[in-house]
Amino acid sequence: MDIIKNIYYFYQNGFKNMTLGNFLWKIIFLKLLVIALFLNYFIYNKSLKSEYKTDEQKIDFVYKNLISGNK
Repeated sequence: MDIIKNIYYFYQNGFKNMTLGNFLWKIIFLKLLVIALFLNYFIYNKSLKSEYKTDEQKIDFVYKNLISGNK
C-alpha cells in the first residue's frame, strides 16, 4: 500500500511542478476535442436525411424498427 502512495505522490508532484508541460497537455486535449467533434459531426453523422433519400425509404426504415422493437 505504501508503494502506491509513493507512486501517486511522485506523479502528483511531477504534474504540479510542470510549466511547459501544462501548456502542452492543454494543446493535446484541445486537439483531441477538435478531432472528436470533427469526426462526430462529419464522419459519424448518421441521420434519416443522410441515409435515406426518399420519403418511402424513411417510412420503411421507421416502420421496420417499430415492428422489430415490439417482438
